[in-house]
Amino acid sequence: MTLTRFRSRLRPGSRKGPPRDAGFTLLEMLVVLAIMGLLAAIIAPQVLKYLGSSRSQTAKVQVQNVVAALELYRLDVGRYPSQEEGLAGVVAAPSTAAGWNGPYLQKSAALNDPWGTPYLYRIPGKHGEIDVYTLGSDKAEGGTGEAADVGNW
Repeated sequence: MTLTRFRSRLRPGSRKGPPRDAGFTLLEMLVVLAIMGLLAAIIAPQVLKYLGSSRSQTAKVQVQNVVAALELYRLDVGRYPSQEEGLAGVVAAPSTAAGWNGPYLQKSAALNDPWGTPYLYRIPGKHGEIDVYTLGSDKAEGGTGEAADVGNW
């Protein structure tokens, strides 16, 4: 074999005919896209269901954190914040709170529910000494699912 023939065999593209392993065919791509579409159609509703309920679960945990901060406030000051002082009293010292040793919550953003609305505070509460609650996604009393009220009761 001469040197020229040997070099022509090593050059890319010197083979006759199209290469068989150069990539995916259109049919293979369509099959993969169809499978991915079916998986998305099956899985998406389940993921959305969990996403919705996670906001309610987050609200329950946040309400308990706010109530714990209010309990610390009461230990230091001797009372819960008044209705006028509101929940802001656990983040910044009210002028009427002698013995305040806070902040009991580091950020005022902790006083907003997962839907971006401030938590509601009532003293005396309907369900206990104090009520800390959110009206849920519909921002109206009552409701079911994600629209249900979440509170410390």
